[in-house]
Amino acid sequence: MESKEPTAITRREWIKMSAVSAVGLVACVTGTRGRTDDEATLTTNGGEMVDYDVVVIGGGPSGHAAALMLGRGNRRVLLVDAGAPRNAAASHINGFVTRDGVSPNEFRRVAREQLAKYAVTFQERWAHEVRGESGNFEVVFGDGVITTRRVIVCVGMVDELPDLPGFRGLWGAGIFQCPYCHGWELKDAPWGFWASSPEMATHALLATGWTKDVVVFTDGRYALPAEASVLFAQRGIRVETRRLKGFVSREEGGASTLAAVELEDGERIACVGLMARPPQRQTKLVAEMGLATDEMGLVVVDSMGKTSRAGVFAAGDLCTLIQSALGAAAAGQRAAAMLNNELLMNG
Repeated sequence: MESKEPTAITRREWIKMSAVSAVGLVACVTGTRGRTDDEATLTTNGGEMVDYDVVVIGGGPSGHAAALMLGRGNRRVLLVDAGAPRNAAASHINGFVTRDGVSPNEFRRVAREQLAKYAVTFQERWAHEVRGESGNFEVVFGDGVITTRRVIVCVGMVDELPDLPGFRGLWGAGIFQCPYCHGWELKDAPWGFWASSPEMATHALLATGWTKDVVVFTDGRYALPAEASVLFAQRGIRVETRRLKGFVSREEGGASTLAAVELEDGERIACVGLMARPPQRQTKLVAEMGLATDEMGLVVVDSMGKTSRAGVFAAGDLCTLIQSALGAAAAGQRAAAMLNNELLMNG
């Protein structure tokens, strides 16, 4: 039988094949050893000296997961966080396997404790700008500049809370956007659903998985489509069309929580849980990085977590509407593994 010459593949094809292989290995990336202090002083890249292999910006679940994966990949990593977590108002992180019910502060404490054995440095600093290009980025802080080969952005989103009295103080304490995160503790109690549009109002059906006492608040902004009204009536969901005046709190266990929604005429509707989804926007840092975003304002990433800017990866809530601590951590881990693969292939 006539032998055939092996088919040559291009460097691009080889990199793509390696990235696919790395997906299968993502759960078992480990470093054979940690760097010594001397080795960790600087990392070289194409003859130029940089401070770190990777700077991870944002110390939430996605940032910590990314730092852990890169640490286990034997990378020298700087994890920076401004100290203002998006979930600061929440008392617990729920739905995170093995960490169900843990406080955000305890989550971060344990995460940093576990990172300590790797070549991962944590600093509480506010990153103002990312300059340069892949292989030689400069992350600018108020008190200096750090150089790095790659960047992962894990800063989450900014929730633009409404000015209605009581909302801000009850955000995360009776007013929430995710029933999976907060609903179980309030099951079978009266809930409200503040919907900013007819399309959003249809999501009120989700609340019936936790309670049969649901009121949809349209805040006088629109009329529900006839089919939605019929469906709500069939499910026992009431619709309140009057404008909202504010939110009434009550004290429970030394903390404030939601008691009622107050309408424009002063009537109060009993409500211990209110689902709401305020508008979100990117942080100033992300908005100024020149990253491509979609029609919803989310940073566009590919399956490997790459953004439109070479050398910059992103993970977590800034990239998706499906926002949760566990989902963010998974995205951070995946992006870190793909970034590490890129460094191995391209330097």
